Amino acid sequence: MKNLPPGVRAVRNESGIEIQPLYTADDVEASGGLAMLGRPGEYPFTRGIHPLMYRKQPFTMRQYTGFGNAADTNRRFKFLIANGQTGLNVAFDLSTQCGFDSDDPMAEGEVGRVGMAVDTLRDFEIAFDGIDLDKITVSLTINGSAAILIAMYLAMAEKRGFNVKTLRGTAQNDILKEFVGRGTWIYPVEPSIRLVGDTIEYCAEHAPKYSPVSVCGYHIRESGATPTQEMAWGFCIARAYADEVIKRGVPVDEFAGRLSYNFNIFGNIFEQVAKFRAGRSLWAKIMKEEYHAQQPGSMWLRMIAGGGGGGLTLEQPENNIVRGAYYALLAALSGAQTMALCCYDEAYTIPSEYAQRISLRTMQLLVEEMGLAETVDPLGGSYYVETLTNQMRAEMERIIAETDAAGGIVRLIADGTIQSRVSAQAYRMARSIESGAFPKVGVNRYRSDEEATRPVELHPYDGEAAQAQIAALARTRRERDGTAVERTLARVEADAKSGANLMPAIVEAVKAYATVGEITQRLVGVFGRYREPVRFDHREEQAA
Repeated sequence: MKNLPPGVRAVRNESGIEIQPLYTADDVEASGGLAMLGRPGEYPFTRGIHPLMYRKQPFTMRQYTGFGNAADTNRRFKFLIANGQTGLNVAFDLSTQCGFDSDDPMAEGEVGRVGMAVDTLRDFEIAFDGIDLDKITVSLTINGSAAILIAMYLAMAEKRGFNVKTLRGTAQNDILKEFVGRGTWIYPVEPSIRLVGDTIEYCAEHAPKYSPVSVCGYHIRESGATPTQEMAWGFCIARAYADEVIKRGVPVDEFAGRLSYNFNIFGNIFEQVAKFRAGRSLWAKIMKEEYHAQQPGSMWLRMIAGGGGGGLTLEQPENNIVRGAYYALLAALSGAQTMALCCYDEAYTIPSEYAQRISLRTMQLLVEEMGLAETVDPLGGSYYVETLTNQMRAEMERIIAETDAAGGIVRLIADGTIQSRVSAQAYRMARSIESGAFPKVGVNRYRSDEEATRPVELHPYDGEAAQAQIAALARTRRERDGTAVERTLARVEADAKSGANLMPAIVEAVKAYATVGEITQRLVGVFGRYREPVRFDHREEQAA
């Protein structure tokens, strides 16, 4: 730590690392040197997982979208594809995410509100009608009911004639982070991990090109974690899933190459770039040294970035267009494989077509006009970036070791420790923004009374569309083979009790047009529902 001149204040980034006014080669050497740098496409992949990165293939542009029913969402999908989008990222409504059918009393008022409503395989058939799944890969942002939605996607693709063995796509399916962040859990922790393991094991055999898990540090960060905690805890979660699959006898190189990540991007430019450079080399080291992976692809940190909803503001929302451009720049400089850029209106509503087109054009500008695809790791070699990369990696390793010593990520999530910690940190950040200690342009800096009173355009809730979804569900129930449905649901329940991999039974059930709610209820009957621990930590309160 260097002595600062009188009157110059100390500055720390969100990860707690002190930032010096000037960096030299001595700082790089003192932080660990260039031992973990390497070349792009070579271990430890600090500079990127491919030798040419975007020079060979630009990042996939995959805007997050979904609302109303399957027909509404299909129209938006086709709008985005017509405007140059190269992948789809599907939002599901809360009813679907929590395992309730649209006609369940628990779903009242939520059907199609913040994502697409899905009840049966028929909804997937409508949502992806006319979309070439060999050319447009699909990411399913779903967690608690992920096994059912993955089964629907694979069944839909097979029914349309696509080869499931070569089908590419991703499911978020990271249930552990749901206990920390978003909260769309259904079952207790242990059976939830079992279901994640079932999907990984099943896809390794039946859909080897499909990525059944996207470990989502994004929502841990949004919930209050620092950038280094986001990465470190994300790696701890990925290790928990890997351990679950390996204990079943599946070799690491048969599934690790299809694990992927979803990370957050808002914040200090250099901290974010260093975060991802450090994370790539650390994940490669974990897979090589801890799991003894042999294939380079098993060591890759494949990631989607570009989202940073926590950085957006309701106040002066047009500023979010500028923020989004910086997020896109950050993701590109960080070496993301896929980008899902937040829209300027996403702080307060479902993005409009207009807003999504601006975000899509922002990503296209980076590739077509700004030169971001021309060279690999353009910030590599900066004394500042290389020093910060080493420091961030060391901090991530410290957090992982601390987590392991305290009993491991699964235990700390199950007892509410991680949740308590990130909640306290979120509280402290909110207070810092309130007081102005943490600058936020348009919120606690450069406010405008006129802007504060200006109305914003909200996406209206469509009650008629919700009723149409419920009517369609009733029609499907009348038309399907009730005997086949009951037989397949009985198998789901039996396999849940026996400990068998549940995916074959769930695939059979969705092909019979069993509903999300019906399958979920059979599993709840065996596993029960999760009850969130309420933990009050006086130490966290005092720190806040």
